[in-house]
Amino acid sequence: MSQSAHLPDSRYAVFRLIVALLIMTVGSSSMYIVSVVLPAVQADFGIARAQASLPYTFMMLGFALGGIVMGRMADRYGVMRPLLVGSVALGVGYIASGFASGIIGFTAIHALLIGAMGSSTTLGPLIADTTSWFVRRRGAAVAVCASGNYLSGAIWPPIVQFLVAHHGWRQTYIELGVFCGVTMFALALLMRAGPPAIPVGVTRSPRAMAMVSERPFGMNKGGAQALLCVAGIACCVAMAMPQVHIVAYCGDLGYGVASGARMLALMLGFGIVSRLVSGVICDYIGGLRTLLLGAGLQCVALLLFLPFDGLGSLYVVSALFGLFQGGIVPAYAIVVREYFPASEAGARVSTVLMATLVGMALGGWMSGAVFDLTGSYRAAFLNGIAWNLLNLSIVATLLYRAGRRGATSKPALGNAAREPSAQR
Repeated sequence: MSQSAHLPDSRYAVFRLIVALLIMTVGSSSMYIVSVVLPAVQADFGIARAQASLPYTFMMLGFALGGIVMGRMADRYGVMRPLLVGSVALGVGYIASGFASGIIGFTAIHALLIGAMGSSTTLGPLIADTTSWFVRRRGAAVAVCASGNYLSGAIWPPIVQFLVAHHGWRQTYIELGVFCGVTMFALALLMRAGPPAIPVGVTRSPRAMAMVSERPFGMNKGGAQALLCVAGIACCVAMAMPQVHIVAYCGDLGYGVASGARMLALMLGFGIVSRLVSGVICDYIGGLRTLLLGAGLQCVALLLFLPFDGLGSLYVVSALFGLFQGGIVPAYAIVVREYFPASEAGARVSTVLMATLVGMALGGWMSGAVFDLTGSYRAAFLNGIAWNLLNLSIVATLLYRAGRRGATSKPALGNAAREPSAQR
């Protein structure tokens, strides 16, 4: 694919970032709609909580696996083509969900159309594309792009809850299909330009390349990426407990699902703040240290859910949870760009982000299964904390190994402007 005439860090790059933010806000809606309709779907189909959690689980698995395929498509053809495919699949998937006759069909539609072919185009491919358009403030740019995921979570739950209350969950899906499909398709057409042009004579300095290695963290690239993937799964199993089940949790406590939807919106609204701040932090201390900081704070927030279950307390803890953990997932993309070759960005970023989605899928189902076994969400929170501790141990190990090799997690800011963008 030929390069565009636009330069990295240009006004066009900023415009493209804004469009990417909007696309992710629309395309990530599936991650939060299922959580809101979970009680209504469970009642309609007459199933257990774990079964009602399956559409979310399989949608996230499809999201994850589809992200790798769509990332490779973006590497080869540019990001616009997968986005156009995704817009059609997402719109059709939502509409088809509204006509599903049972949980099996409902789950299959979420896995294939909404997850694998729809929303998958709006995370890894968009974030990888953003890393190629920014050099000086790559961490902040990635954070802005990834904030679309949480902006989606702040916007959609109360809207969907309102629509479900007034139109029913089936009509809500149909209306969302029309709106999201058309809007995302129109925005995707604005992403036509190819990779940014690289100014003549640009070279990467030795310091800028210090962290990039054929043996990141002193390991082969496959092993290093596998460890990052395990860390991504672990942190997101923990993350999924409040995000997927907070609406149902509030309903079980007698506060009503509407309160749960508002709580989810608050959680993800504070997640936007967290992502933006963490992006700036990434530019100063690097991806690994930012990842360790976010994972540690997320563990603290999960612990706070155990003693505090009053309505007011849950609002406060939910806000803290969003504020603490919002920067975790974007930090993985920065770690990949810091320690792996730029030419492999699309596939490797999508693969690591795939692992985080697998973690969300696993965590969403696992929390429902633990609830069914125990009749309480307390054990589910404890399960999330255990996975969070696994994540912390892996990230701390990678940071230690990076330090032993003489590398730091702080990007070479003085030379960042001379780093070329990833060619795809």
